[in-house]
Amino acid sequence: MSDAMRAIEITAPGRPDVLQLTELPIPQPGHGEVLIRLAYVGVNRPDALQRAGLYNPPPTASPLPGLEGAGIIAAVGPGVTEWAEGDKVCALFPGAAYAEYALTPAAHCLPIPEDMPLREAACLPETYFTVWSNVFERGGLKAGERFLVHGGSSGIGTTAIQLAEVFGARVFATAGSEAKCAACLQLGAERAINYKSEDFVEILRKEGGANVILDMVGGDYIPRNLRALDEDGRLVQIAFLQGPKVEVNFAFLMTRRLTMTGSTLRPQSDLEKARIAGELREKVWPLLDAGRIAPVMDKEFALEDASAAHSRMEGGDHIGKIVLKV
Repeated sequence: MSDAMRAIEITAPGRPDVLQLTELPIPQPGHGEVLIRLAYVGVNRPDALQRAGLYNPPPTASPLPGLEGAGIIAAVGPGVTEWAEGDKVCALFPGAAYAEYALTPAAHCLPIPEDMPLREAACLPETYFTVWSNVFERGGLKAGERFLVHGGSSGIGTTAIQLAEVFGARVFATAGSEAKCAACLQLGAERAINYKSEDFVEILRKEGGANVILDMVGGDYIPRNLRALDEDGRLVQIAFLQGPKVEVNFAFLMTRRLTMTGSTLRPQSDLEKARIAGELREKVWPLLDAGRIAPVMDKEFALEDASAAHSRMEGGDHIGKIVLKV
């Protein structure tokens, strides 16, 4: 194995063209870590925010982008017993996954679902960790409840629709075109709402209100989400594409017993991420093995074309996940 690898670096905060190919030393695993030779890497919105200078990595994380991928374990660090060299895995990374090799805690790896290509498996960790921890743990979504997800055709949205439907919820989704709405319906949403021509608040209120809403839009969507909730409803915030600041009447929350919560995945502790991985392996991976759910794939780019992949994502035309082929 060579002692150097190709990787993508952020040369300066800015537009997608600040992503450039570079050569770096291959890192070596420390205690409890594995080194993965990556085949494919998922492209996520936090990668683009970090590139733009709007989402700083935690102090202990690499400044290189990349939060998920799939490949083969090339080396294991001291204390690792659950994985061995040669194992095929997908994994959540603290960063630096836009590369031929990357390190991650062994407990953040998951087996490749049965018969699933590495290309698809690379798109599981970031979205499934996020959706499971926010929709089912923080949001407490239960069978029979009404669930609304914004951005239903995104990687997060397509994952949330499938998981909510397979666990028995009634699923509603917003999207910005008829093609995207059709994709949401095909994945299991009973109603897809074109936010450019329809009012999701009005539609959800006619259905009795949402019990759980997953939102990454923020801005003026926040008070609208609160109006769309049923009594005792839960609004779960995972991003703020339209800004994090808005005026909210908290008397409305109190009288209707609403809950506002949310989280970001990357700053959470290694122990918490390991706990989520265990939950996924027990409750979600059997569904992937059985083919009842699967990642929705959009387009593949070569590692050196990471800037084009970011442009594709920020253009808003994609449906599902974008990947880099390493």
